[in-house]
Amino acid sequence: MAKVTYSAGIDHVSGALSKPGKSGQHSCSKMLLATHRVAATQSNSCNRLYLRNKVERSTPLSTNELEARARFTAVRAAVKARKNDLMKMTQDQIDFKVQKDSPDGKRTMKAYLWKVCGDEYDAQHNG
Repeated sequence: MAKVTYSAGIDHVSGALSKPGKSGQHSCSKMLLATHRVAATQSNSCNRLYLRNKVERSTPLSTNELEARARFTAVRAAVKARKNDLMKMTQDQIDFKVQKDSPDGKRTMKAYLWKVCGDEYDAQHNG
């Protein structure tokens, strides 16, 4: 990953800048991909450039990787449900504002919900 600054007049570029060829003497397995982050972020560096190699995994997924994927899927679903739950919305907004200015507080509501739902998941599965 590289941080990218484009020439004057070009704000951002998104998409594949080059794709691997499918056949022929000039085919390769590399892809150059430029992205521009549009999601909420705390960083001003929103442009990224990736060189992607076509690589196949040589080992099966480990137990830790499977658990991390399961946690991510469960927490993502919990965040989606919680942000639309009218019974918890008001209290979540109050709690978010209280913790927002603390040194380790979350600055966006989405980050706060990920922390809350992640902590609940961890308490249910590890404690």
